[in-house]
Amino acid sequence: MQSMSYGSWPSPIDAALAAAHDGHAEFVGFVGDEAWWTEPRPTEGGRRTLVRRKADGTEESVLPAPWNVRSRVIEYGGHPWAGVMRPEGPLVVFVNFADQRLYLYEADGEPRPLTPVSPVGDGLRWVDPQLRVVRGEVWCVLEEFTGDGPTDVRRVLAAVPLDGSAAQDRDAVRELTDGRQRFVTGPRLSPDGRQAAWLTWDHPRMPWDGTEVVLADLADDGTMRGARSVAGGTEESVVQVDWAPDGTLLYVSDRTGWWNLYRLDRDGEETAVCPREEEFGGSLWRIGYRWFAPLESGLIAVVHGRGATALGVLDPETGEVVDAAGPWTEFAPTLAAHGSRIVGVGASPRSAYEVVELDARTGRARVIGAAHDDPVDPAYYPEPQIRTFTGPAGREIHAHIYPPHHPDHVAPGDELPPYVVWAHGGPTGRSPLVLDLEIAYFTSRGIGVAEVNYGGSTGHGREYRNRLREQWGVVDVEDCAAVALALAEEGTADRRRLAIRGGSAGGWTTAASLTSTDVYACGTILYPILDLVGWGSGETHDFESQYLESLVGPIAEVPGRYVERSPSEHADRITAPFLLLQGLDDAICPPVQCERFLAKLEEQGRRVPHAYIAFEAEGHGFRRAETLVRALESELSLYAQVFGLNPSGIPTLELAK
Repeated sequence: MQSMSYGSWPSPIDAALAAAHDGHAEFVGFVGDEAWWTEPRPTEGGRRTLVRRKADGTEESVLPAPWNVRSRVIEYGGHPWAGVMRPEGPLVVFVNFADQRLYLYEADGEPRPLTPVSPVGDGLRWVDPQLRVVRGEVWCVLEEFTGDGPTDVRRVLAAVPLDGSAAQDRDAVRELTDGRQRFVTGPRLSPDGRQAAWLTWDHPRMPWDGTEVVLADLADDGTMRGARSVAGGTEESVVQVDWAPDGTLLYVSDRTGWWNLYRLDRDGEETAVCPREEEFGGSLWRIGYRWFAPLESGLIAVVHGRGATALGVLDPETGEVVDAAGPWTEFAPTLAAHGSRIVGVGASPRSAYEVVELDARTGRARVIGAAHDDPVDPAYYPEPQIRTFTGPAGREIHAHIYPPHHPDHVAPGDELPPYVVWAHGGPTGRSPLVLDLEIAYFTSRGIGVAEVNYGGSTGHGREYRNRLREQWGVVDVEDCAAVALALAEEGTADRRRLAIRGGSAGGWTTAASLTSTDVYACGTILYPILDLVGWGSGETHDFESQYLESLVGPIAEVPGRYVERSPSEHADRITAPFLLLQGLDDAICPPVQCERFLAKLEEQGRRVPHAYIAFEAEGHGFRRAETLVRALESELSLYAQVFGLNPSGIPTLELAK
């Protein structure tokens, strides 16, 4: 072991390696007997491809560049494809990111468009498709812009003909619902094809606040009749609905304070299938997330847990859950079932997300795709700790602590390490405990990382989630500070070398922390919200346009709170150096938020060392390898300059003063 100061340890995990492993497999499904999913390609402009696992076990990228299988409905998108297997090969529909049109793909053929391009606003968008080959249609969610503003939009369930007749004709798209609800998820058809169920909600609620399950009858001509609400409400969040093989309706609701699974039989009788104080659902940021999948046998595949998630098989008759054996300690909200086969996406602190298949008959689980392959010696990976801290008023704060770790280097005995607090986005979300090479990029160099699942995070019940109601910019800031200071007080971290970073809502928490506390020596702010007044009055997209009504309070009643909490209004308070990173194509947190903040800083004559880097062709969350590399190296350079570190081979970030 060699002794070197924290932050100067040599590491094989460079920014290019971390960028190459950014993102993971998503949106699994079956096409006949074959498992398919989407997968990122950071080095190909950040696109997502569709991957097919053939019967012989080989993987094939179905769509070459520049095809990009990704939806923009509600900007965050959702499940972008569906497929069936025919004797002549697969028939697949998918959303292409560039034009947001639905396309039909058949083996060995060029994809052809099924939907038109609209000249109005941001056009027509599609998500969560369900194939109805017998009717010659694909049913999905249609998001249609009616004007140039971000909230000039309507959403309906729609049927698109598979013969391509709607490719140039909007009138050939058959609308299934009337658009009275602002938000809808894709329809799920009953086994007998006579009913459809979906979720709806309206402003100002978010889907984790309150949603409704809508049930409609299907007529022989393919129209829906008698749509009625059968579950959910304004203070009850239902995040998924689907059908059991026997024709009963299954859904996940948090009516008890935890997202649990319920069954609604044909007589309207409701039953809690597996009542537990743990989550069988999560925050519905993307349409088509699945936390459960019914099996033909009547069993139900479930992703569940408290804080972390496991893949299990639930017997609805007994309420017993048997979890898959294996190294995975976290499963993403995507599931598919075919016969007794279950496919999900799992990861652990020692392995990145990979496609996992579980056989419900034998209990055997195995990796079938996107298999984790250690790009470096695992000895360089961090060794995380799951911890609970005490915050203001004695409240619990959940966090993952990643101490500096290197197989061959330690720091001098009297030196304490620098630490960076990571604030996740959402803010209604959480940080999963999985291998992340961006975290390893820092820990292997001697910089600790603390992921804080502050009050408002998911995974710990509705009460924990509701801590952030009208307290955004308060509870999240306090909880992150409490963890940082606790690490310093116990001798884990150097009090003088604490930093904070986050993207989106985490960028807000970072900026709010730098303008309202003296805890941190510097911070990295990625694609943030900085001005609540502007963001809440037309600067963001429709999905979150009224999110602040619950996070901050009704703007008509507490307008002063929006001003008081906004970092852009308090640029004069910032004294710590910071790095600001922004995508120029970001429709969720637009560049004007950063520009306004920097203008305020300049107007007030503040001479705070800082850097602003804006990236072309990047939206909300960076996807291109070259962007990821520059962002990561710039962040490390900031910490090196502020903390007095000496990492090798890192370009120096120029800080304006």
